[in-house]
Amino acid sequence: MDVLVLIDRLEEMVEDARSFPGFGNTAMVDRDAAYDLIDQMRQAIPEELKQARWIVKERQSMLDEARSESDRIVQQAHEEAEKLVSEQEVLKQAEKQGADIVEDSRRREREIRLGAEDYADDVLGNLEDNLGRLLGAVQRGRARLQGDDEPEE
Repeated sequence: MDVLVLIDRLEEMVEDARSFPGFGNTAMVDRDAAYDLIDQMRQAIPEELKQARWIVKERQSMLDEARSESDRIVQQAHEEAEKLVSEQEVLKQAEKQGADIVEDSRRREREIRLGAEDYADDVLGNLEDNLGRLLGAVQRGRARLQGDDEPEE
């Protein structure tokens, strides 16, 4: 039985008790009935304490579970943030490496182009010299064919 109901019944018993005239608040209560209610209270209190303890334990268990879930979510958020920061760092490094590769490629392209131009200029210079000598030889050969001993230059 509920302890509060038993307390209400004890209170009714005290209220319904017969008063002694001239003695103020003194009243006569049936001892056996009062002891019976007190015994019932003693039996009910441990059961209610068990229920209260169970409720407190369940509440604590729920709080622990919620705290654990909260910690897991926070940890997951930290890991996700670290992952994003890491991915951004990788992206920044990749962009920097890409820019370095493009710059290096442009520098090498300039070097190769300038080297190729220098080489072409050397080849054309040699060709010009060779053509000049060949032209001279052709002119001398023609001059001999025409009977001139000395070719014009």
